[in-house]
Amino acid sequence: MTRQRSLFDIVGPIMIGPSSSHTAGAVRLGLLARAVFGGCPAVAHIELHGSFASTGRGHGTDLALIAGLLGFAPDDARIREALTLAKESGLSVSFDEADLGEVHPNTARFVLSDGSGRTMRVLGSSLGGGDVVVSAIDDFGVEMTGDLPTLLVEHQDRPGEIAAVTAILAEESANVASMKVAREGRGARAMMVIETDTPVSDEAALRIGETPGAAIVRRVAAV
Repeated sequence: MTRQRSLFDIVGPIMIGPSSSHTAGAVRLGLLARAVFGGCPAVAHIELHGSFASTGRGHGTDLALIAGLLGFAPDDARIREALTLAKESGLSVSFDEADLGEVHPNTARFVLSDGSGRTMRVLGSSLGGGDVVVSAIDDFGVEMTGDLPTLLVEHQDRPGEIAAVTAILAEESANVASMKVAREGRGARAMMVIETDTPVSDEAALRIGETPGAAIVRRVAAV
């Protein structure tokens, strides 16, 4: 069945221009990276690939990525001042051009760290029209679009862990729209990425965090 096009598909996202791919999508990538990390980092090194590297500066992609890390929406007029505002907020940002392999031309990899030395890598692409996808978190292959509330569960790969998490979600009638699980190896560190139709409650997230194998539970709001 053919999907009906909405007005949003035709006119594009509400945003600060000039480009939905290089600006609005870049802001959304920054927002997702911030949410996955658990807040604004202290240091962000951002590697730009393909078109992001070659034409991104002219489209304000660098400012848009920083704005997302600061928590700004794609239509926030402060995007143009993102670099100055980052310095004022204590966020140190640097950029490099990089070949990130067989990925979409509009791709960036965020290397984020906080004052304690905790570091995380987030790889994401802007697909056009403001649509984005995060395809890797550290060494885990994931698929997160930011279109729906998402639950990230970093856990030990063990029998029953996925069943325990999904049972808690079922008890609170949280409908799972999509789910992807990646692991470093049998019995090693693993990650669930669960998109739900409605946000997971505080109580459910707390219960999931108390399951035997869970290490980190993080809720990512739709952006």
